[in-house]
Amino acid sequence: MAVGRVNRPVRIGAVGAGWWATSNHFPIYAARDDVELVGVCGIGPQLGAVREEFGFGMATENYEELLDQELDAVVITTPHDLHYEQAVAAIDRGLHVQVEKPTTLDAASAWDLVDRVERAGVHFLVPYGWNYKSFTVEAKRLVEAGHLGEIQHVVCNMASPTRGLFAGDPNDIRQLWDSATDSGPDPSTWQSPNRGGGYAHGQVTHSSALLFWLTALRASTVAARVSRAGAAVDLFNAAVITFDDDAIGSLSGAATVPDGDPYQIDIRIFGTEGMLLLDTERERVSLHRYDGRKWDLEIESGAGAYECLTPPNRFIDLVAGTSRENNSDARVAARSVELIDAMLRSSAADGAVVAVHD
Repeated sequence: MAVGRVNRPVRIGAVGAGWWATSNHFPIYAARDDVELVGVCGIGPQLGAVREEFGFGMATENYEELLDQELDAVVITTPHDLHYEQAVAAIDRGLHVQVEKPTTLDAASAWDLVDRVERAGVHFLVPYGWNYKSFTVEAKRLVEAGHLGEIQHVVCNMASPTRGLFAGDPNDIRQLWDSATDSGPDPSTWQSPNRGGGYAHGQVTHSSALLFWLTALRASTVAARVSRAGAAVDLFNAAVITFDDDAIGSLSGAATVPDGDPYQIDIRIFGTEGMLLLDTERERVSLHRYDGRKWDLEIESGAGAYECLTPPNRFIDLVAGTSRENNSDARVAARSVELIDAMLRSSAADGAVVAVHD
């Protein structure tokens, strides 16, 4: 289907019916009058209950069967290593796609999705919740207005209460979302290196995607280290990055914020004309220029907490033609994936400097 206005309910198919889909995405879609939930694909004995609870027209364990229904768009919330082949199958059918992060586990696949999306002319959205916060949208506007000048240096740090997700009982994280579902995240996804488990793919994907959306930078080289701290996957990340436009920067991540404490994303951007400070934990956006002009946004307390309500709604609006704003498209996602891919390759090579892209 080509991009354009849909003058009837948007027909959605869902590939994946696990914890995150049933606790976040499906309730949003089921509550909208302009969405028809055509079918759901999943595995396990709960699939029938999911179909009935949210009003899907059919259920199947074969995603190809689902994609062959009369659909406008598909929502993919399967394990990380399955995203690529399922997204390709949907795009090749001309369907609009919302796919969970990370979109893929390697740079080549991520950029292949970019090419396919642009050739097919479909919408492609990755639900990075922080990219849709009102204060980050205003920060993006300030950067695009040129107040920083040429970007020369960035600092990007993320930390979150996710030790249980990556190195313990993944069900612990359910309490952060008041989830009424019967099960939590599957440890085979989050705690397996071969399936994209670990803090880099699971969390740094958020902070890096926010950085790349804010700045339009693209990483060129990276030297990185990760630490598993006894776990099967990385819990800590540290990287030194060069960017295509000669800027340099650092990136770090930690999974060990105490449970109940807020998520942390702290991004600092220094340019030839000023600096931007963005902090989700303490709700701060400040842009100060060397000529004395300043912007210090007033942000409501608690507004920096992570939630993912706007991206699924925005996806429907894009498909229906009532919005044209996509803050987390295939290119933003690919720049995040290629950086994380290179970080992990660098760490495996004892921190050697590796190229992020050709």
